[in-house]
Amino acid sequence: MPILQQAAAAYRAGGVVSVRVTGYADTSGSVRYNQRLSERRAKNVGDSLVGMGVPSQTIVFGGVGENGLAVPTPDGVREPRNRRVTVIE
Repeated sequence: MPILQQAAAAYRAGGVVSVRVTGYADTSGSVRYNQRLSERRAKNVGDSLVGMGVPSQTIVFGGVGENGLAVPTPDGVREPRNRRVTVIE
């Protein structure tokens, strides 16, 4: 939450035109499930930013599923560090 609050404050201070929110997943589910999960993660974070005053039309969000793993793992491995969302102002 502190990171989201910081991003929202930066937007409200001006100078930030858009915010990109990207969700990720680990390899523990199917590829299709992980894609949808990563999209839901990104949407939840985007909704939080909207609640903090960032206009929804300035937020671009999406999920990349199992792509871009922070910690490479084989299929079917639960890795909390791969379950994440990035926010780029």
